[in-house]
Amino acid sequence: MMRSLFSGVAGLKTHQTRMDVIGNNIANVNSTAYKSQNMVFNDLLYQQTQAASGANATTGRGGINPRQIGLGSKTGSITTAIDQQGGAQNTNNPWDIMIEGDAFFIVNDGSQNFFTRDGSFTVDGAGNLVSASTGYTVMGWQVDPSTGEVRSDVVSALRVMSPENMTAQPEATSMAYMSGILDKTDTDINSTKGAVRTLKFYDAQGYAYTALFSVHGTGSDDVFRVQLDDIQDEDGVSLVKKYGLSSIEQIANFGENSVRSTTSVYGLADGVTYDSGTNTFTLEQAMDSLLKNYSDNALVVAAGKDATISEIKGTAVGNTGTVSVAKGDKVKVKGSVTLTRDQLEASPYNLIFNEDNSTYYKKKADNDPQSDPITGASPDDITAAWKNVLTGMKGLDTVDPNSLVITQDGDKVTVTFAAEFEATQDSQYNAQTKVFGTTIENTETNAKQVLEQVYNMKDGDGKTYGLDFVGPDGRAQITVTETTKGNQLVFDHDTGKFSYIGTQGNDTATLVFNDSASSLSGETVQLTQFSDIDIDFASISNVGNGGKCTLEMTSGSREQSAIGAGRRTGELIGLEVGQDGTITASYDNGLTKTLGQIAVAEFANASGLAKAGNNLYSATQNSGEFDGVGVDITANGGQMTSGYLEMSNVDLSSEFTTMITTQRGFQANSRIITVSDTMLEELVNLKR
Repeated sequence: MMRSLFSGVAGLKTHQTRMDVIGNNIANVNSTAYKSQNMVFNDLLYQQTQAASGANATTGRGGINPRQIGLGSKTGSITTAIDQQGGAQNTNNPWDIMIEGDAFFIVNDGSQNFFTRDGSFTVDGAGNLVSASTGYTVMGWQVDPSTGEVRSDVVSALRVMSPENMTAQPEATSMAYMSGILDKTDTDINSTKGAVRTLKFYDAQGYAYTALFSVHGTGSDDVFRVQLDDIQDEDGVSLVKKYGLSSIEQIANFGENSVRSTTSVYGLADGVTYDSGTNTFTLEQAMDSLLKNYSDNALVVAAGKDATISEIKGTAVGNTGTVSVAKGDKVKVKGSVTLTRDQLEASPYNLIFNEDNSTYYKKKADNDPQSDPITGASPDDITAAWKNVLTGMKGLDTVDPNSLVITQDGDKVTVTFAAEFEATQDSQYNAQTKVFGTTIENTETNAKQVLEQVYNMKDGDGKTYGLDFVGPDGRAQITVTETTKGNQLVFDHDTGKFSYIGTQGNDTATLVFNDSASSLSGETVQLTQFSDIDIDFASISNVGNGGKCTLEMTSGSREQSAIGAGRRTGELIGLEVGQDGTITASYDNGLTKTLGQIAVAEFANASGLAKAGNNLYSATQNSGEFDGVGVDITANGGQMTSGYLEMSNVDLSSEFTTMITTQRGFQANSRIITVSDTMLEELVNLKR
């Protein structure tokens, strides 16, 4: 009877333990990533009152079973449903991370590692990724600084918001490409300036620049030339000017310069005569280039060649001989011109003709034809009226009013005039041919003047001219030396597809920067912040496009524009966690950078982990040891999901059902004690 009492007590204790487990499960129904527990009963010891015996063949007696009396129940095991995934709770917090699979986050309290399924993380004041509830640092793998890739090594604290991660280092541009169509009929291609295209790039310090290239025709339908013209800073200032240099070649080169010389015989320019006896050239001077404001005078322009020189320096000019004119001398021009109605009604006269009375009127703001008629009672009066009109007009202020003789015949007006001008340069006036001329002696010191004024040649646009000799008729042998810059751009004649740039077989040409340059003042300019840029031309074509080129230059690789494009210094604008736990930073200069990877731990027997409170577990002998390195969660099919937390896996319906059976079991065990007590009471009462 005493055995039943102790069996009931054992049963009460065991059911109470089970109730404790149920209560803990229900209490943690909303704990992040909590794993529910379940208790298993085992029977306790047995008292054997009779041992079992086997059958006896000799006596013919059969065997009997053992007689055992149980002594109650005990807790067999308390297991954790650690492999059972909890539900997903959306938090929209990027630092809330849920594990899908059997792995565990690794956190550290400063002295030892713990393991958890609770992915509620945050960043502390030191920039460390930590558990939001305990402040324990989240462990993972760091980035190899030499490669920028995550290095699987012994886990360490992830410091995602360190000062070096707040900004992205600038990067010099190293690659670029040209795209679009080159139309050989584009007027820009065949101009002196060429079709200008710009390339924006960065130096190693993150400063932006613009390189100006130009594409030129060469006279061949299939061969063109691309050259570097200038490089400007962010403010549009040429680096040549900024650094005080002589040419862009001191900064960078794009292809090899080529020199070509040709020698040809050239004749005299129009209006030039040559005297072989004196070995001199005489250049005929146009009036508008020799006499100041000559072309502003409407009367001499209208008179044209009928306007003649009458006086030079106050002295009348005869019909023969040559008169020297010095810069600043006064030259008087006489002439006669008949002005038509169309001329008089246009600028600068702006008169109105009245057909009813054949009279011209001054044009007023209100166009009143009855105001200020240009007329008179006699020819002298008419002349006086016209003098008053003409001498007040802009552009006719060089006319001598006393020289004017004016007659009107219907709508035509004949004006005889004299105007005085100032010579703008030294010259000689030939009274017989009635032209001004400038004499140049054919000497070595005058070679440049002879080339420019006699043969209309001037150094520039990559060309230089050399005068070798002058023949008896003034014809000259001139050597033209032409320097071309840049790279040849060649296309297939049949298809118009790109063939090569620079050298046959090359798809790219390199913009090569010098390490330094010497300024005009003798100072050394360091240029090591620039990186050579490989420019890919393979995607352009030479086809008709309505006479319009669509060429564009873009920094970066033709296949992946971000590669080699260069960038300025970037500010951190975002962080995200990938499915494999990789933490990636985004910067406002377009760069993305890996900051580390959250590592996880996996155990042979995760149920063997010991709960340490605060949703933490610690390794035991039965769970297996943590190797200190961890694994990539995706290696065994798991993943991390940012913005979600794993919920508790407690099933309330199951817990309440178990609670009912536990309550009934506890109640039944209490009845064992009650009945046993009653039986003992009856036994005691036998002595009465």
